[in-house]
Amino acid sequence: MKTTQRLENALIKLYNAFHNNRLNPEDCTACAVGNILDNHDSWKHLSNDHGSLELNYIGRVHQNLGRKFNGYSPLEILQIEKIFLDACGFKTPLCHYNSKPKNPTNKEILFHGLCNVVAYLCKLDNVPNVMDYSKIFEYEQDEPVYHLETFLT
Repeated sequence: MKTTQRLENALIKLYNAFHNNRLNPEDCTACAVGNILDNHDSWKHLSNDHGSLELNYIGRVHQNLGRKFNGYSPLEILQIEKIFLDACGFKTPLCHYNSKPKNPTNKEILFHGLCNVVAYLCKLDNVPNVMDYSKIFEYEQDEPVYHLETFLT
């Protein structure tokens, strides 16, 4: 499957973070966006509230200048993080009194969050969701419509 460079880079970083236990929704250098942005936390200054879609003054300046961070605009970055946090069970924006999962680094919770993030990243780049394998189970007249080899090459 053909992907964009920014999508491929993001997928590699998220894959490595997940499998190397370096994915943590409560750490701005180790969350979905933190990993996509090379474990830097400077992106947190784009909004006043973690998990919010509202750009602050700094965020609006970067957005209006067309600034990209590893290929993603400030608004896209905030959306990626919100999707990740929401899918992991956090009530956003993050606040000490908002609900959150009991074990936010549980692999199943993180996997669910990543599935939602990957779907959004693919949508941004007009690429079919790379995690959607439902096509391999499509059939017509008891014969598969697609063959596994098509998806593995």
